[in-house]
Amino acid sequence: MAAGFARTARAIDPNRTMSQYVRQHWGAESGFPKGPVYSIDQTKDGYLWVGTEKGLFRFDGTSFQQMQAGNAEQRALNHVLGLLPDADGGLWIRLRHPTHTLLRYGEGVFRETAGEVGFSRGSVAAMARSRDGGLVFWLLAGEPRALLMHGTTFETAAAPKDFSRSAVLSIAQTSNGDIWVGTRDAGLFRLAGGRTFAVTEELPDPKVNALVAFGNNELWVGTDSGIARWNGTKLTRAGVPRSLDGVQALAMAVDRDSNLWVGTNSQGLLRVNGHGVASKIDGNGDLRDAVTAVFEDREGNLWTGSAAGLERLRDSPFVTYSQPEGLAVDGSNPVFVDSGSRIWVAPVSGGLFWMKDGNRSAVLSNELNRDVIYSLAGRNGEVWLGRQHGGLTQLRTGPASITARTYTGADGLSQNSVYSVYQSADGTVWAGTLSGGVSKLSGGRFTTFKMADGLVSNTITAMTETTDGTMWFATPAGLSSLSRGAWQSYTAKDGLPSEDVNCLLPDSTGVLWAGTAGGLAFRESRRFQVPAGAFPSLRESVLGIAEDRFGSLWIATATHVLRVNRERLLRGNTTDGDIREYGLADGLRGVEGVKRSQSVVTDPAGRVWFSLNRGISMVDPGRLKSNAAPAIPHVQSVMADGNPVPISGKIHISGGHQRITFGYAGLSLSVPDRVRFRYRLDGFDHGWSEPVSTREAVYTNLSPAAYRFRVIASNPDGVWSGTEASIGIEVDPLFWQTWWFRTCMLMGGVAGCVALYRFRLHQMARQLNVRFEERFAERTRIAQELHDTLLQGFLSASMQVHVAANRLPEDSQAKPALTRAMHLMKQVIDEGRNAVRGLRSSSTASLDLEHAFARIKEELIPDEHLREKIEFRVIVDGQPRPLHPLLRDEVYKIGREALINAFRHARAKSIEIELAYSPRRLRMVIRDDGSGIDPELLGAGREGHWGLSGMRERADRIGSRLHVSSSVGGGTEVELSVPSHVAFQDHRKSRLAWLVRLRQPQTPGQEPTNRTGVTK
Repeated sequence: MAAGFARTARAIDPNRTMSQYVRQHWGAESGFPKGPVYSIDQTKDGYLWVGTEKGLFRFDGTSFQQMQAGNAEQRALNHVLGLLPDADGGLWIRLRHPTHTLLRYGEGVFRETAGEVGFSRGSVAAMARSRDGGLVFWLLAGEPRALLMHGTTFETAAAPKDFSRSAVLSIAQTSNGDIWVGTRDAGLFRLAGGRTFAVTEELPDPKVNALVAFGNNELWVGTDSGIARWNGTKLTRAGVPRSLDGVQALAMAVDRDSNLWVGTNSQGLLRVNGHGVASKIDGNGDLRDAVTAVFEDREGNLWTGSAAGLERLRDSPFVTYSQPEGLAVDGSNPVFVDSGSRIWVAPVSGGLFWMKDGNRSAVLSNELNRDVIYSLAGRNGEVWLGRQHGGLTQLRTGPASITARTYTGADGLSQNSVYSVYQSADGTVWAGTLSGGVSKLSGGRFTTFKMADGLVSNTITAMTETTDGTMWFATPAGLSSLSRGAWQSYTAKDGLPSEDVNCLLPDSTGVLWAGTAGGLAFRESRRFQVPAGAFPSLRESVLGIAEDRFGSLWIATATHVLRVNRERLLRGNTTDGDIREYGLADGLRGVEGVKRSQSVVTDPAGRVWFSLNRGISMVDPGRLKSNAAPAIPHVQSVMADGNPVPISGKIHISGGHQRITFGYAGLSLSVPDRVRFRYRLDGFDHGWSEPVSTREAVYTNLSPAAYRFRVIASNPDGVWSGTEASIGIEVDPLFWQTWWFRTCMLMGGVAGCVALYRFRLHQMARQLNVRFEERFAERTRIAQELHDTLLQGFLSASMQVHVAANRLPEDSQAKPALTRAMHLMKQVIDEGRNAVRGLRSSSTASLDLEHAFARIKEELIPDEHLREKIEFRVIVDGQPRPLHPLLRDEVYKIGREALINAFRHARAKSIEIELAYSPRRLRMVIRDDGSGIDPELLGAGREGHWGLSGMRERADRIGSRLHVSSSVGGGTEVELSVPSHVAFQDHRKSRLAWLVRLRQPQTPGQEPTNRTGVTK
């Protein structure tokens, strides 16, 4: 609850049994300053503004904020005499300070307006709302005149030249456009049609303190000695209660129900209703300060101000009867309202009382004053009482007397301790006892039923009858029913949340409701079940249930008083607005239900009566109007790590803050504690939060980004507003979270990766070079050994065999064998020389592959005539570059093997080899138009032949890629691609030269690369 204290104020009203208002006070103990309150009003944004002697205060329902102006002269804002909001949401402030008479507050800024509207400082004597919602001022500077404000324009409404110089205290404009001016000692004046009329008849006093226009050209006039009324044609005292004669009216307001509220000097707050009846709203009689300000807000709350502080009066939906109203109730009282609207109450200390039309009396017959009444029931002019010791008593009420008859065990009643009484539709009376079962009184005779007959327990706590004639009996051990002589029992296994059943209610649709110690249940399809999604308060011990004429259930639990939407509860889709909780702020003096049979009942007029721990309370559901005024949400503050952040303009929060807190409010001044909120932070949250009552939302460790905080609010009736409040913030990044820092880090990472990659390439190239050099040295050694040993040996042997063959005669039988041996040895020597030549080919002076490949045709086809039949070309693309020696040999051998296949096996007529030098790679392509290779042989190779597999193995050894494509009759293409860092000795310099060459302008027709051809 907001700071302050609440109490109940009473007003005697002949048109209602009793009017009660919930009154709450804020004084110095609540943060509100002492000193007179001069004016109260409310702006469009929902804030309540209070002008006092100590300054200007803004109230959001829970806390006060003293407003400070922007400059040193205006900072105090003391002696705020008048407040009026305009249509644009601004607030006009009239001050007593001689140099700052009129200010306007809007968009968080105070601005002096006297110069803007054409009048000087210290010249505004009074102001009020005009008939069209604008403002009307009375100016004293120069010639006195009335000034009307429409929107942002001002015009003079009247400038009477013969107007009295008496000080003006009040001003108003009626619906016909007449302007009324009340003075300190010259009475009342009416300005109409350019003329000034003095109104003196029926004026109680010449000092007019307050004027209030209402209705059709009507006006209330409050003076130092009473109140008068302008009825449209004349000033009169007709319709003004005589009890107001001599009252010093200091402030007045007319509410939405046309009641006139009068703040007086010595009699507190008075109310005059539409019937001309005055009521004194004096709380508990302890208000002694003059009421100097009266205002009704947009929700119908009445606010009053005095030197003691600020008070709010809210029309209570409940009327409570207890000892302050003269009713002797002390908790745990059964309650009953008969067909004549007579209220029957039995105190727990004993006795019986009734109350009707303000009259009350005790029933003393049959020693009722010496016994405790447990329960009350009845119909058709009868009241049946269940007594603690005296059995069952019947009361018959007549116009002037009450007769009583008592039934006890001597008459057939099973037990004299009757805890529950029920009278069924046919007049049968059922008496449920504490331990003797239930006795049925019909036709003057009792019939008793106990556990042996089918009851689940002999202790009866409540009874009821459903429309099918079934009687239901609630017990501490379950629920029993009697229908056409047959008994049936229900326990927890049949769906009851608890077997301890306190109360029963058959509603207007035939559904049976049971209130148990474990919560609420209802019977459907011959079973009991708990409502789906029921609120926690409906799982408490339910002590009483009743239904109003609108179909809502009223429930009293151990700690709550509730109104529930029955249909939604049955469907299991209740929302916040479908279950309304009532408490002390609604006028109840207690919220704890009592354990008595029928502790919540509905009377014939449709009112619902509750027996509660602190009195008997009544609510008329017809008077309960849903609060149509939605709560207005506001974002009030933003804090970063506990430090406030200015919320004007674009909000930047520096990076590194761990905790950002948004403070917000939902302006509903009736019961602020019941306002609920939902919020979300766009850019962080994926949806709205669950409804909460807290007024702060905390976010931690938000990443640098732009966010928007949004909040919506529900009013005390659970109706969510259609508008939302929002505020945008931007969390600035720390330097390591900025884009440029991240870009630098990214570029540094990329540079590091490139450096690491280049280092790895350099390392791999060095390793390949070492391997190339090792292999080159090994090949040279092998070539030398082959030449110096094996080939020399074979040559020597060949010469010896040749000598031996020459010495043999021509007809020698051994000579053919020696001749074949010489041929074989010559073939071996030739092949050995070829091997040595291949091993030592890298030692040749030339490193140009194109010239080496150009000689292959002559080596493979010695016959000149045959060479001319095959067209052979070597094409060089790009600037030739020196290769690693060993890699050159491997490339040469791969190309040689491909050319050998083309010349010897493909029967090609055209063979072409292309060498392409580029910054990224060395590319060699060999093409022919020969017979091609079978696809199966292309993948697996020919058995016993290792040409293709050898080419692939060599390519893998030097870190290159070999691709062979061919088709039968479609020729063959062999492509070898070697990366530049593997192939070239100067690959870094070559790439730089390539880039420079690309940037140089080219002449028309010039190719950017060096492409040459060698044809053989």
